[in-house]
Amino acid sequence: METSLVLQNLLTPPVLFFFLGVLAVLVGSDLEIPAPLPKLFSLYLLLAIGFRGGLELAHSGLGGQVLPTIVAAILMSLVVPIYSFWVLKTKLDNFNAAAIAATYGSISAVTFITAQSFLESQKIGFDGFMVAALALMESPAIIVGLLLVKLAAPQKRPDTKGMRWGAVLHEAFLNSSVFLLIGSLIIGVLVATSSPHGAEKMLPFTDKLFYGALSFFLLDMGIVAAQRLSDLRKAGPFLIGFSVIMPLFNAVVGAFIAKGLGLGHGNALLFVVLCASASYIAVPAAMRMTVPEANPSLYISTALGVTFPFNIIVGIPAYMALINTLLPAAS
Repeated sequence: METSLVLQNLLTPPVLFFFLGVLAVLVGSDLEIPAPLPKLFSLYLLLAIGFRGGLELAHSGLGGQVLPTIVAAILMSLVVPIYSFWVLKTKLDNFNAAAIAATYGSISAVTFITAQSFLESQKIGFDGFMVAALALMESPAIIVGLLLVKLAAPQKRPDTKGMRWGAVLHEAFLNSSVFLLIGSLIIGVLVATSSPHGAEKMLPFTDKLFYGALSFFLLDMGIVAAQRLSDLRKAGPFLIGFSVIMPLFNAVVGAFIAKGLGLGHGNALLFVVLCASASYIAVPAAMRMTVPEANPSLYISTALGVTFPFNIIVGIPAYMALINTLLPAAS
């Protein structure tokens, strides 16, 4: 791995603010972000990335690499929970294994956004249609996780046949992050095709403010991630190892798929990051509601306390180095 990539990533403002949040907890500072603000900035980031992705998708259409890439992303979100489950159930019960597997089959929008910022800092181009892949990868993992519970633990859960699938599907497809991402994406497409001037008027909001909002949000994420460190004791060495090794394995699989799809460096990195990240918002919310037998401290602390910081600090430049090795001819 190129050391310069790691250093350049570490010295970007968003990552430095993440470290500042971690440091605030470790030294006992009373720094805290009022509860409504992180939610507001999270919604803003999703709206901005969805809208910008919609503009790009309108220009690119669904031809070329677009549709195959989106299909490959959805397939990964279906397959990753399955093989993750079989690894996890060697040490955990079926409920916890299924909940954690669903978490690692889904995605982290903030990791994806951080990867975009990394590419911009490296002046590496990427396409907005990758946002469509981001928006469509969250729901399948939730559904697969619940199917694993239904199939693997029916004798321990006699009410499984009566599982409220309406509520499950509602949570999978209409949770706030998926709904806002897809909605903003569609609005971006409509605006790009019918009102180009409207897109220009949105740019100061969706573009100029974006980097600062990401830095502020990662400051809060640093605080939250550091607060979750105590929960890692409950996870134990097996899960801590899993939360690093599984993203690396998924990244390698994703890199070879990106090579097979013929993606350029920027799109390949975003695809790999989608494969390697883990959800700490949407999927945990769904698992908490539908799989109460699973321990939330396990699937939240591993995704947020280990995988998320690993990806934004070390993972993104490591994946870029892997892509540079696999795709030497890409620009």
